[in-house]
Amino acid sequence: MVEANTTAAVQCYLDELAHDAPAEPVVRALLGRAVRRLHQLCATLLHRNYPRLTRPPLNLQANELLSAVVERLLKALREARPTSVREFFALAAQHMRWELNDLARYLDERPVMAALDGLVPAALDSDSNLSSECRRIIAVIDTLPPDEREVFDLVRLQGMTQVEAAAVLGVATRTVKRRLDRGLLLLAERLSDLRPGDLCPEAS
Repeated sequence: MVEANTTAAVQCYLDELAHDAPAEPVVRALLGRAVRRLHQLCATLLHRNYPRLTRPPLNLQANELLSAVVERLLKALREARPTSVREFFALAAQHMRWELNDLARYLDERPVMAALDGLVPAALDSDSNLSSECRRIIAVIDTLPPDEREVFDLVRLQGMTQVEAAAVLGVATRTVKRRLDRGLLLLAERLSDLRPGDLCPEAS
Protein backbone atom coordinates (compact mmCIF):
# COMPACT_ATOMS: atom_id res chain seq x y z
CA MET A 1 0.00 0.00 0.00
CA VAL A 2 2.82 2.42 0.87
CA GLU A 3 4.53 1.73 -2.47
CA ALA A 4 1.25 2.22 -4.33
CA ASN A 5 0.68 5.54 -2.54
CA THR A 6 4.21 6.65 -3.40
CA THR A 7 3.70 5.77 -7.06
CA ALA A 8 0.44 7.72 -7.20
CA ALA A 9 1.94 10.75 -5.45
CA VAL A 10 5.02 10.79 -7.68
CA GLN A 11 2.80 10.65 -10.76
CA CYS A 12 0.79 13.63 -9.48
CA TYR A 13 3.95 15.71 -9.13
CA LEU A 14 5.11 14.67 -12.60
CA ASP A 15 1.73 15.74 -13.98
CA GLU A 16 2.18 19.14 -12.31
CA LEU A 17 5.60 19.56 -13.93
CA ALA A 18 4.11 18.74 -17.33
CA HIS A 19 1.58 21.57 -16.92
CA ASP A 20 4.15 24.33 -16.44
CA ALA A 21 3.82 24.50 -12.66
CA PRO A 22 6.66 26.39 -10.89
CA ALA A 23 9.40 23.82 -11.29
CA GLU A 24 11.55 24.05 -8.17
CA PRO A 25 8.82 23.66 -5.50
CA VAL A 26 7.29 20.74 -7.38
CA VAL A 27 10.65 19.05 -7.93
CA ARG A 28 11.53 19.36 -4.23
CA ALA A 29 8.16 17.95 -3.23
CA LEU A 30 8.58 15.15 -5.77
CA LEU A 31 12.01 14.18 -4.44
CA GLY A 32 10.77 14.37 -0.86
CA ARG A 33 7.93 11.99 -1.64
CA ALA A 34 10.19 9.57 -3.50
CA VAL A 35 13.10 9.68 -1.04
CA ARG A 36 12.41 6.29 0.56
CA ARG A 37 12.37 4.52 -2.78
CA LEU A 38 15.45 6.45 -3.95
CA HIS A 39 17.31 5.46 -0.77
CA GLN A 40 16.45 1.81 -1.40
CA LEU A 41 17.77 2.04 -4.96
CA CYS A 42 20.97 3.74 -3.78
CA ALA A 43 21.61 1.04 -1.19
CA THR A 44 20.94 -1.77 -3.65
CA LEU A 45 23.16 -0.38 -6.39
CA LEU A 46 25.96 0.59 -4.01
CA HIS A 47 26.22 -2.71 -2.15
CA ARG A 48 25.49 -4.96 -5.11
CA ASN A 49 27.67 -3.33 -7.76
CA TYR A 50 30.16 -1.09 -5.95
CA PRO A 51 30.97 -2.75 -2.60
CA ARG A 52 34.57 -1.46 -2.84
CA LEU A 53 33.28 2.08 -2.33
CA THR A 54 31.76 1.14 1.03
CA ARG A 55 35.20 0.30 2.43
CA PRO A 56 38.18 2.59 3.22
CA PRO A 57 39.19 5.09 2.08
CA LEU A 58 35.75 6.29 0.91
CA ASN A 59 33.46 4.39 3.33
CA LEU A 60 30.52 5.49 1.21
CA GLN A 61 27.09 5.10 2.79
CA ALA A 62 23.73 4.93 1.03
CA ASN A 63 22.66 8.19 2.68
CA GLU A 64 25.69 9.98 1.24
CA LEU A 65 25.00 8.58 -2.21
CA LEU A 66 21.36 9.61 -1.91
CA SER A 67 22.35 13.21 -1.10
CA ALA A 68 24.56 13.39 -4.18
CA VAL A 69 21.88 11.85 -6.40
CA VAL A 70 19.20 14.24 -5.12
CA GLU A 71 21.52 17.14 -5.97
CA ARG A 72 22.01 15.73 -9.46
CA LEU A 73 18.26 15.29 -9.93
CA LEU A 74 17.52 18.83 -8.76
CA LYS A 75 19.71 20.04 -11.63
CA ALA A 76 18.51 17.48 -14.18
CA LEU A 77 14.82 18.18 -13.54
CA ARG A 78 15.27 21.84 -14.42
CA GLU A 79 15.11 20.64 -18.02
CA ALA A 80 14.16 16.96 -18.01
CA ARG A 81 10.44 16.28 -17.77
CA PRO A 82 9.77 12.57 -17.18
CA THR A 83 6.09 11.93 -17.77
CA SER A 84 5.72 8.69 -15.83
CA VAL A 85 6.95 7.10 -12.61
CA ARG A 86 8.78 4.59 -14.78
CA GLU A 87 10.72 7.37 -16.57
CA PHE A 88 11.45 9.20 -13.32
CA PHE A 89 13.06 6.22 -11.60
CA ALA A 90 14.97 5.34 -14.78
CA LEU A 91 16.41 8.87 -14.74
CA ALA A 92 17.29 8.48 -11.05
CA ALA A 93 19.01 5.14 -11.65
CA GLN A 94 21.07 6.67 -14.45
CA HIS A 95 22.30 9.46 -12.18
CA MET A 96 23.12 6.93 -9.45
CA ARG A 97 25.34 5.04 -11.87
CA TRP A 98 27.03 8.24 -13.01
CA GLU A 99 27.73 9.30 -9.43
CA LEU A 100 29.14 5.88 -8.54
CA ASN A 101 31.27 5.83 -11.68
CA ASP A 102 32.70 9.24 -10.77
CA LEU A 103 33.57 8.03 -7.27
CA ALA A 104 35.12 4.82 -8.55
CA ARG A 105 37.19 6.81 -11.05
CA TYR A 106 38.37 9.10 -8.26
CA LEU A 107 39.37 6.08 -6.19
CA ASP A 108 41.33 4.55 -9.08
CA GLU A 109 43.18 7.79 -9.72
CA ARG A 110 44.46 8.08 -6.15
CA PRO A 111 48.17 7.24 -5.76
CA VAL A 112 48.35 3.53 -5.07
CA MET A 113 50.71 3.93 -2.13
CA ALA A 114 49.14 7.03 -0.60
CA ALA A 115 49.21 7.13 3.19
CA LEU A 116 45.81 6.54 4.75
CA ASP A 117 45.91 7.95 8.29
CA GLY A 118 47.87 5.16 9.89
CA LEU A 119 46.42 2.38 7.75
CA VAL A 120 48.64 0.12 5.70
CA PRO A 121 48.78 1.52 2.13
CA ALA A 122 46.85 -0.46 -0.45
CA ALA A 123 48.96 -3.02 -2.28
CA LEU A 124 49.12 -3.17 -6.05
CA ASP A 125 47.03 -6.35 -6.06
CA SER A 126 44.31 -4.76 -3.91
CA ASP A 127 40.72 -5.32 -5.01
CA SER A 128 40.53 -1.60 -5.81
CA ASN A 129 42.11 -2.52 -9.15
CA LEU A 130 38.90 -4.37 -10.08
CA SER A 131 36.82 -1.23 -10.01
CA SER A 132 37.88 -0.17 -13.50
CA GLU A 133 36.37 -3.38 -14.87
CA CYS A 134 33.24 -2.86 -12.77
CA ARG A 135 32.95 0.66 -14.17
CA ARG A 136 33.26 -0.66 -17.69
CA ILE A 137 30.47 -3.17 -17.09
CA ILE A 138 28.15 -0.45 -15.80
CA ALA A 139 29.07 1.75 -18.77
CA VAL A 140 28.22 -1.08 -21.18
CA ILE A 141 24.88 -1.55 -19.42
CA ASP A 142 24.11 2.05 -20.37
CA THR A 143 24.61 1.18 -24.06
CA LEU A 144 21.89 -1.48 -24.07
CA PRO A 145 18.71 -0.73 -26.05
CA PRO A 146 16.18 1.14 -23.86
CA ASP A 147 13.83 -1.80 -23.24
CA GLU A 148 16.64 -4.19 -22.34
CA ARG A 149 18.42 -1.61 -20.18
CA GLU A 150 15.23 -0.81 -18.30
CA VAL A 151 14.54 -4.47 -17.49
CA PHE A 152 18.17 -5.03 -16.50
CA ASP A 153 17.95 -2.03 -14.15
CA LEU A 154 14.79 -3.28 -12.50
CA VAL A 155 15.75 -6.95 -12.13
CA ARG A 156 19.53 -7.05 -11.79
CA LEU A 157 20.26 -3.64 -10.23
CA GLN A 158 17.12 -2.78 -8.27
CA GLY A 159 16.51 -6.38 -7.20
CA MET A 160 12.92 -6.77 -8.42
CA THR A 161 11.54 -10.15 -9.41
CA GLN A 162 10.53 -10.57 -13.05
CA VAL A 163 6.88 -10.57 -11.95
CA GLU A 164 7.35 -7.24 -10.10
CA ALA A 165 9.19 -5.72 -13.05
CA ALA A 166 6.40 -6.81 -15.38
CA ALA A 167 3.86 -5.04 -13.16
CA VAL A 168 5.91 -1.82 -13.15
CA LEU A 169 6.35 -1.88 -16.93
CA GLY A 170 2.82 -3.01 -17.73
CA VAL A 171 3.96 -5.98 -19.82
CA ALA A 172 3.80 -9.76 -19.53
CA THR A 173 6.34 -11.59 -17.39
CA ARG A 174 7.52 -13.49 -20.48
CA THR A 175 8.28 -10.12 -22.12
CA VAL A 176 10.45 -9.17 -19.16
CA LYS A 177 12.25 -12.51 -19.38
CA ARG A 178 12.81 -12.10 -23.12
CA ARG A 179 14.21 -8.57 -22.71
CA LEU A 180 16.43 -9.64 -19.81
CA ASP A 181 17.79 -12.62 -21.76
CA ARG A 182 18.46 -10.41 -24.78
CA GLY A 183 20.20 -7.82 -22.60
CA LEU A 184 22.39 -10.44 -20.97
CA LEU A 185 23.32 -11.81 -24.39
CA LEU A 186 24.31 -8.34 -25.60
CA LEU A 187 26.38 -7.76 -22.48
CA ALA A 188 28.14 -11.08 -22.96
CA GLU A 189 28.98 -10.14 -26.54
CA ARG A 190 30.20 -6.63 -25.70
CA LEU A 191 32.28 -7.83 -22.76
CA SER A 192 33.55 -10.99 -24.42
CA ASP A 193 37.19 -9.97 -23.95
CA LEU A 194 36.86 -10.08 -20.17
CA ARG A 195 37.77 -13.27 -18.37
CA PRO A 196 35.25 -14.54 -15.78
CA GLY A 197 37.68 -13.57 -13.03
CA ASP A 198 37.69 -9.97 -14.27
CA LEU A 199 33.98 -9.48 -13.64
CA CYS A 200 32.57 -8.07 -10.43
CA PRO A 201 30.36 -10.86 -9.03
CA GLU A 202 27.62 -8.37 -8.21
CA ALA A 203 27.61 -6.85 -11.71
CA SER A 204 27.81 -10.04 -13.75
